[in-house]
Amino acid sequence: MSDIVTGPDPLPVRRFWHKYLSFLEKSGISEKVRPWYRRHVERYIAAHEGRRLQTHSAQEVNAYLNKLGRMSSVSEWQFRQVADALRLLFTGLLRLNWALEYDWYRWRAFARELAPDDPSVLRSGGVPSPENAANGVVRQFRSRYGREYAAFVKTLRMRGMAVRTETTYEHWLARFFRHLDWPTVDATGEREIGQFLEFLAIERQVSGSTQRIALNALVFFFREVLGRNVDEAVKYRHASPKRRLPVVLTQDEVRRLLQAMPDSSQRMASLMYGTGMRVSECVRLRVQDVDFGYRQITVRSGKGNKDRLVPLPQRLMVDLREHLCRVKTLHEDDLRDGFGEVWLPPALARKFGSAARGFNWQYVFPSARLSNDPRSGELRRHHVHASSLQKAIRDGARNAGLSKRVTSHTLRHSFATHLLESGRDIRLVQELLGHSDVRTTEIYTHVVKKTGLAVRSPLDVL
Repeated sequence: MSDIVTGPDPLPVRRFWHKYLSFLEKSGISEKVRPWYRRHVERYIAAHEGRRLQTHSAQEVNAYLNKLGRMSSVSEWQFRQVADALRLLFTGLLRLNWALEYDWYRWRAFARELAPDDPSVLRSGGVPSPENAANGVVRQFRSRYGREYAAFVKTLRMRGMAVRTETTYEHWLARFFRHLDWPTVDATGEREIGQFLEFLAIERQVSGSTQRIALNALVFFFREVLGRNVDEAVKYRHASPKRRLPVVLTQDEVRRLLQAMPDSSQRMASLMYGTGMRVSECVRLRVQDVDFGYRQITVRSGKGNKDRLVPLPQRLMVDLREHLCRVKTLHEDDLRDGFGEVWLPPALARKFGSAARGFNWQYVFPSARLSNDPRSGELRRHHVHASSLQKAIRDGARNAGLSKRVTSHTLRHSFATHLLESGRDIRLVQELLGHSDVRTTEIYTHVVKKTGLAVRSPLDVL
């Protein structure tokens, strides 16, 4: 086909592109974007001059997209568009057998670049600049209270608090000062904090837990950063507490969910359900954290900056070994092309030097393409983006026809509940989940009771 497309006779060329563009229209690709899809395919064909498209295999597509993914000049949306253009070419127009089974989803979903405030790189030093803020309110807070903001971030990081805690606290500080129309820090105190918390409960009707998070953020800022103890003096109306039970899937529903997902995301979702890991813990796994000999996985720096061990499911061992072989090949290709260095925390990078190029430090689930580190500017292959996996799970639930609200955390809830249903001790489940207090784990005992295992419906005895 390549010689037809690029041959001297214009008629077969026009026919080919007419068919391709017609297929794009049927596939819902807008008229404005279709010329770009054609241009991407033309460049792919030019890169394989003399080769008929029918003779192409997954190896050619892999090599082409890997090479393209190493180009920092290619933006994220362009890379996704190229992958989609090739997908529609090989699966829709040519309908080659290998293409119908090829994991196109990996290139389209698992190639996101990291934001400057991504949890994986936020600790790499320095204070995020205002232009990298997630929204305008936070941006205003950073610019108006620059000195206090810098002290706030420094205090949080010296105490080793979680990145997500830092982001959440900053969000509530920004909302607090905006609510008061950006007063000076000295003009705020217990009365203003109490008014803001009552505003959240009465006007915004937030839950009790949300109100407590806002209080914690403000108390931390005034006490730890400004040296003003306000936690006992604050008086406010408490929001009504709401107790919500987690959504849990049955084992049959988990099976249907996993079967409805592409191979790349299915592997990660299966590992989350089989180990109880959080989505952030799953995507950040390093090769050395997987121990096939002892059939266990070490979760590093989980919630609360704690390490823990979780079981490696026997059913995933063969597939995971094969997956790591492919990851190793990809890493060797990166090294050969002058890349292959993975991100390490600054202290580890200084201590171990060239360890960042070692395979054991690479991510188990690497991104489909290289991306620029938003801090250092280095071109690296980071892990897949957590939001890509979260979207894949939501899409899988919809494709499986599940009526429940399924998120990535639903797999963790299901892991704990199914263990308790099988008779496992709650202390063991607490340890596997990494909970500091068994009372957090006890919520799953209520879920087990709610499933009907403890109470029989009176309708069933009529």
